[in-house]
Amino acid sequence: MSTKYASRYEVVFLCTHPKMSQLAAAKHMKKSKSSYRSACVYDEQLTKDNKQFLDEVVQDKYDPSTIGFGTKLSPLKIDLIEPTIQWKQGMKRTGLIAKKIGVYPLWLKNGKKVNSTLLQVVDNEIVKYIPPEKFFPVKSKKPAIQIKNRRGCLVVGAENIDPQLITKEYYNIFNDTGVTPKRVLRRFIVSPEAALQPGTPLFATHFKPGEIVDIRGKTIDRGFQGVMKRWGFKGMPASHGVTKTHRRPGNIGSGGEKSRVMPGTKMPGHMGNRWRIIRGVRILRINTKYNVIWILGHNIPGEINTYCYIYDTLLPLRQPTTAPNFPTYLPSITEESLPEELYADNVHSFADPTIEFKEES
Repeated sequence: MSTKYASRYEVVFLCTHPKMSQLAAAKHMKKSKSSYRSACVYDEQLTKDNKQFLDEVVQDKYDPSTIGFGTKLSPLKIDLIEPTIQWKQGMKRTGLIAKKIGVYPLWLKNGKKVNSTLLQVVDNEIVKYIPPEKFFPVKSKKPAIQIKNRRGCLVVGAENIDPQLITKEYYNIFNDTGVTPKRVLRRFIVSPEAALQPGTPLFATHFKPGEIVDIRGKTIDRGFQGVMKRWGFKGMPASHGVTKTHRRPGNIGSGGEKSRVMPGTKMPGHMGNRWRIIRGVRILRINTKYNVIWILGHNIPGEINTYCYIYDTLLPLRQPTTAPNFPTYLPSITEESLPEELYADNVHSFADPTIEFKEES
């Protein structure tokens, strides 16, 4: 064979062990990883002057987000929804999107110290309202139940973001109603009487101190864990005849007629990173300046700086007996401003004295 055509017919041999075939060696070759399509990033080729001009346009249309009652109301582009209906037992209102920011101690009036979780309501606004005749929730595998009183849906957004950092398709969701683009969106099923117009701000005073709420969040991702960490097993003794079974689960399958591992047996596996709902927790304190809610307990699901969703409780024996802020707290010009700190009846206020001394007679 001439050297002119040698490159067309040359055979490539893999450098492998002499006893390993070429087919077996090909299985150990480095395979190309599958690639995923990244987010849409367009090269606009903007100069510094163009970028500065766009920043000025964004600031003129959307003022910098301020936490609390200074949140700017968005220009509404739809018909107004007047919330004039009074609250009745069984009506369902919207919830809030809050960010978990830490754990803090509080003291009750009887001197008991309790832990509380701080949840901050950041730039919550109504993005869209879907009436009952147009709202069709996802069908579940359970048999269909005839619902007499159908409910609508409110789409709530939280945490304002720069519109230059999102795609045009995502921006159009907010541009139709004039709401500042949000980082997080969430649907809340509500009664038709609790409908709110897009652009309505939601504050931490949507709830009252002392109310009972349900909170939904994603638990902390712990990875693969054993039965002692995942399920709280006691484990085997540390010595006295125990050999290599100190943290093992023990027997997992019984004999006799079963002779198998029963479904649902607690075994090692992935722990955390699951959506969980904690029900029946009490609100202890509310800060109206920074929109922070203090929740009793430190077991609210989620890591720090992750979002969770606050609802009115569904527990039948802990339903509110007095009317809440329905459909939400709407501050008006004539109404007196709320104090900066709101406490439940059994929580000690830091502004009150802790010790009182009687005068000697």
